[in-house]
Amino acid sequence: MDHKQWREFEEKCIQERPPACVTACPVHVDARSFVAEMKNGRFNEAFDIFRKTVPFPGIIGRICDHPCQKACKRGEVGDPISIAGLEKACVQMNSARPAKITAPARKDKRVAVAGGGLSGLTAAFELAGKGYPVVVIEAADRLGGTLWEIPEEVLPRQVLTGEIAVLDALGVQTRFNTRVGREVSLQELCREFDAVYLGFGKNSRDIPGLEPDSRGRISINPVTFGTSLEGVFAGGGMVRETGYSPVGSLSDGRRAAISIDRYIQKVSLTAVRENEGPHQTRLFTSVKGVEPLPAILPEDPARGYTREEALLEAGRCLQCQCLECVKSCEFLAHYKGYPKKYARQINHNLKMIMGRHEANTLINSCSLCGLCQEVCPEDVNMGELCWQARVEMFKKGKMPPSAHDFPIREMVFSNESLCALTRHQPGHASSSHIFFPGCQLSASAPEQVRKVYSYLTERVDGGVGLMLRCCGAPAEWSGRTELFEAGLREITEQWREMGSPKMILACSTCYQMFKKHIPGIEIVSLWELYDQFGLPEGAPLRGTGPVAVQDACTTRNERQIHQSVRNILQKLGMDIEELPTSRETTECCGYGGLMLFANRELADDVIRRRAGESAADFVAYCAMCRDNFAARGKRTYHLLDLIYPGAGRPSPGQKGPGYSQRRENRVRLKNKMLKEVWGDTVTEQKKSFETIKVTIPAGVSDIMEERLILLEDIQKVIEYAERTGNKLLNRANGHVLACYRPVAVTYWVEYTALEDGFTIHNAYSHRMEVEGNSQ
Repeated sequence: MDHKQWREFEEKCIQERPPACVTACPVHVDARSFVAEMKNGRFNEAFDIFRKTVPFPGIIGRICDHPCQKACKRGEVGDPISIAGLEKACVQMNSARPAKITAPARKDKRVAVAGGGLSGLTAAFELAGKGYPVVVIEAADRLGGTLWEIPEEVLPRQVLTGEIAVLDALGVQTRFNTRVGREVSLQELCREFDAVYLGFGKNSRDIPGLEPDSRGRISINPVTFGTSLEGVFAGGGMVRETGYSPVGSLSDGRRAAISIDRYIQKVSLTAVRENEGPHQTRLFTSVKGVEPLPAILPEDPARGYTREEALLEAGRCLQCQCLECVKSCEFLAHYKGYPKKYARQINHNLKMIMGRHEANTLINSCSLCGLCQEVCPEDVNMGELCWQARVEMFKKGKMPPSAHDFPIREMVFSNESLCALTRHQPGHASSSHIFFPGCQLSASAPEQVRKVYSYLTERVDGGVGLMLRCCGAPAEWSGRTELFEAGLREITEQWREMGSPKMILACSTCYQMFKKHIPGIEIVSLWELYDQFGLPEGAPLRGTGPVAVQDACTTRNERQIHQSVRNILQKLGMDIEELPTSRETTECCGYGGLMLFANRELADDVIRRRAGESAADFVAYCAMCRDNFAARGKRTYHLLDLIYPGAGRPSPGQKGPGYSQRRENRVRLKNKMLKEVWGDTVTEQKKSFETIKVTIPAGVSDIMEERLILLEDIQKVIEYAERTGNKLLNRANGHVLACYRPVAVTYWVEYTALEDGFTIHNAYSHRMEVEGNSQ
């Protein structure tokens, strides 16, 4: 992905977008943070947030017309948050010291502000804060305009005068009793000053030298607040069509001040101003499951909230954010961020030349399942980003080969001559279909593969061939595209040699790989055929209570497979319980994307979270889903366990075979099929290391499974050590310690030699490479 594509991806994630209350506010007060501080009783901190955006917080906090409340998401479930009431409570109870105002260095350009109401005062405040000498021209004998018309019990006079006094600290000068158009003309102001802002109020209309609009108001540019006269800008009540709005007048003065600053500096008045003033936010916030709550009403409306009442009202705030993907995905939640944040980390990881690539584990931990995209209102696919990063890291040589060493070795083994097989049905010179069970079902329950093949040859006309091998998913998931494409070419060539038949796929991952990468091959799910042709004779009806369907994440968008599975279960007499997230929103079992190998701790969390969603037994139609859940104590059937009870797995709580046994199962499946189906004579040839006999205690076997160490790895270490003499003897206990590095991982074995073999005491592996090692 190039820089533009990275930026586009980041932009799609809306988590950092402001909430609706902020964007509805003309000056974008950070109401979410403000209310959060109020909720925690930090009124002074809340006031600091408020005054960062509002130049006269004591005034606005008492009279704000709060357009933010109409946009409040809480209003969709109960009453909106009374932000105006909280602002009033905050400014009344604030005990923080007044902000220290220091006049900045003076610029040589002068600005006149005509009108001392909120709009003009704000423009003067903003411009003086930038260092411009500002003179306020006011027709009356005091600043404040219509603010003086507000009852004192609402806006105390000492607050009004105290807030306006900040302009003195900024060096703003005033000319009282001076009306533009009478004591001074607009043209005279334009000659005396470098720019002019007009904020006269709602009763001002005809200003000589300015063009009015059709309603008699001054015509202004809605973005820049510029008028028909160059260097003259206007805002406030004299141009506002929606009636008097204190916070709207504040916004007008601020936005006009931005334009005046740009005008004087001779830069674009319109660039990057799309989101000034009120606008719609892209932030999505779900209110599903939120309890409707009424607003807290102050006991004394005139006085406003007490401290306790304010805390309760602030506590109703939803603290709007999206995080839909993070709520649904254990991987995204694990790293305590969200897609935009992760995209920055991954981009940095890819650009690094020297140093540690800290985001490698994050990149490799994603299951690539697509759930994030399914639940995201903006269609963000974190899996696609992680996959692209894996591809790029591998091409650059920055992804350690050991990161995916084990699953790649398993894939290669499945496609070697020991396991791989492609044949027509006995007695057929061609095939209308080929059964492709996939490497995981062949490894987990080979007897079920035999029964399924027998069923298909009985029900499907035209001959059903058999293809035993791996679809290449580990290579694709790890970003090794060349290796993956080479495997696809082999599959395609064999498929064509078989006459281009229709493929019957038992594995959901194989289904997706073929559909996405070999669209020329017509495919059908095995479960669709069981649904179509019916159950085999003797399949028992099992009314043993409800079962929850674990939909494979790789069938997320395959509705016909979802329905076929459920139809089969109904035919078996099973009551079905739908998990909270199923079908299109199903969750990964922790194997997808090679998560299990990159981050076992996270994969275990994924499985625990999913298993805890129902007390019912699970039914999966993916071999890895079944084995992963069962291995961690969740009673889980494979769908074939129910169709063919006793064919390999008598108990839904029984763990699947270990990694070494899975390899042996693949080899035996091929040999047994050749012998029993095709009548071939099979001669098994063993490599030298395979003749080594070892005894592995149960505890050591568990360690080997956890550390991804195969029986053949143990045998290779011992064969190398005994052949070369490269080993260490512990004289205290007589144990031998030896190591061997066949490809990318170094394996260590602690063992004792017996008369006819070896006993294994411990085994471990690491990814370090010691320079000078002759192995």
